[in-house]
Amino acid sequence: MVLDLLLIGLAVTLFPLPVMAFVLVVSARQGIRKGLVFILAWLACLVTVMAIVLLLTDGEPPPPRSPPSVAALVATLVIGAGLAVYGEHRRRRNRRNRRTTPDPRLPAAPAPSTASASRTENITGGSAAALAVLLQPWGMVGAAAATVVRADLSHTASFLALTAFCLLATSTLLAMELHIVFSPERARHSLLRLRAWLERHKEPAIVVTCLALGLWLVGRSLYQLTS
Repeated sequence: MVLDLLLIGLAVTLFPLPVMAFVLVVSARQGIRKGLVFILAWLACLVTVMAIVLLLTDGEPPPPRSPPSVAALVATLVIGAGLAVYGEHRRRRNRRNRRTTPDPRLPAAPAPSTASASRTENITGGSAAALAVLLQPWGMVGAAAATVVRADLSHTASFLALTAFCLLATSTLLAMELHIVFSPERARHSLLRLRAWLERHKEPAIVVTCLALGLWLVGRSLYQLTS
């Protein structure tokens, strides 16, 4: 369980879409406060999902081969397969898009207006919290929930694993928030560069993350179902 949770938490924290949204949030007016709201809403989602699972299991893992245990493994298998299929779908779509990309020697399209920049300034605390909820990689969080079914709260290791998962899944956002707090000017420039880099590389990042985690979950659940 511990290894699975750490791998899922790593995939969550490296998923590019929430990171890009967070950069937009902290670039707005009162960005530090709105970034904190984003992080708190993000953490609230993770903690709520984990708490619901633990309430359903009473903090005790179901016996091996019992219906709840098998159901959790099947859920993990389905989620892993879904992530792998999604990653492969995006990989093929990206390849098709590259084939139909216009010749770079042709005149470039007009640059977008500054309206998007002004909309960034209008981000509120409520919209920051909504973004954190909407952009949560729910497939990965669902895989974590299916994994938490095996948690045994009578052992300290389970508490540590759950805490490590929540912190790891939030670590990228926390690092950026702290960077802004202690070095606002430098952080602003570096985060804008990060967002520009992610704009160019987000598709490969999504593909690799979904495929790698999906195949791991499929392989792991199949092994546990058949062993």
